[in-house]
Amino acid sequence: MKSATFPSIRVEPELRDAAESVLDEGETLSGFVEQSIREGIERRRNQSEFIARGIASREAARRTGDYLPASDVLEKLERRLDALRDTRRKPR
Repeated sequence: MKSATFPSIRVEPELRDAAESVLDEGETLSGFVEQSIREGIERRRNQSEFIARGIASREAARRTGDYLPASDVLEKLERRLDALRDTRRKPR
């Protein structure tokens, strides 16, 4: 498959300097930009999927009338966070 290019963009010198200042050893600015684009695409896909799941869940709840009280959901999330915090506090 033949490779393609992204259009070049003009940025303020400060932005370019900031990007160059965080490059890892041996990393190129082009590689950093490519990775940033890949991560941005993945983040947007995840956001879209998350929203779609939320809308589907809302519609299912409306259809069935099966709702959970917010306090129950928050309590469950709090327990999950506590468990994760405990896991991170334990020495390895």
